Amino acid sequence: MSSTGAKAVPVLDSNAMTLPLRDSNPDEAARRNRRPDELSSLDKRIIEHLQEDGRRPFTQIAAALGVSEAAVRARTNRLVDRGILQIVGVADPDKLGFQQALIGIRCEPGRLLEVAEALASMPEVDYVVVTAGRFDVLIETVAEDNEGLLHFLAERLQRIDGVRDTETFSYLRLVKQTYQFGTR
Repeated sequence: MSSTGAKAVPVLDSNAMTLPLRDSNPDEAARRNRRPDELSSLDKRIIEHLQEDGRRPFTQIAAALGVSEAAVRARTNRLVDRGILQIVGVADPDKLGFQQALIGIRCEPGRLLEVAEALASMPEVDYVVVTAGRFDVLIETVAEDNEGLLHFLAERLQRIDGVRDTETFSYLRLVKQTYQFGTR
């Protein structure tokens, strides 16, 4: 707690990640009261290490956290199995010569989730989010070039039942994209 009484918000800090952690949850009562989807302190610290470097060996993470390599491996596998964590190589589409676009979509009344599911099933779409505001759904798409983007817009996206209208924002330059947002 700070002097104002507000609880301090943890920030991703590589130095703090090296402090030993003897048990993922030494307080048995807290463990019993934890929701099934809630992460332990150890889970969060493992995630933070992997956000910093997804190729960091489990042995290094274990040493930094003061737990066994087997514990880190088992917890990481469980986080992956639960869909909380993905460990992937992220390529820069621009450097691969691809055209990216963010597309805002307005849906016909009562068709929002149906449209979102149809969009999520399309291989050209790598991001789908239902939103509040000007658009009902935002998607990100990656095309080989402008012709590929045009084909996606005209031949695929506009043919989805329930799509009322769209607005496309072609990426000119990606200034920032990070996956190091910590676990708060």
